[in-house]
Amino acid sequence: VQLQASGGGLVQPGGSLRLSCAASGKIFSIDNMGWYRQAPGKQRELVALIHSGGTNYAASVKGRFTISRAENTVILQMNSLKPEDTAVYYCNVNYRTTLLGTRSSSWGPGTQVTVSS
Repeated sequence: VQLQASGGGLVQPGGSLRLSCAASGKIFSIDNMGWYRQAPGKQRELVALIHSGGTNYAASVKGRFTISRAENTVILQMNSLKPEDTAVYYCNVNYRTTLLGTRSSSWGPGTQVTVSS
């Protein structure tokens, strides 16, 4: 399964960006899709996750970011961006290739988001 992400870039503080990530390949079902980010010198952290039970957000983005999903595409709408949101953003999908198959995980290549004036 391959992931292709788009939508990163440079934005001023207070601005908005929309990240999109499409999964392609042999997918029977998706357990969850999410966005993670990694800033320089820091560990990769969960930003937002969407699954059958709903959504989860990091405390630092709650109320500003919204994750949604349409088929095999996951979207992250980022509003009121702050300089501390600057990072490489990675999409992730956890999926199964058959009804009773084990869960597999794939990562996108990462897209840079820079928030700066």
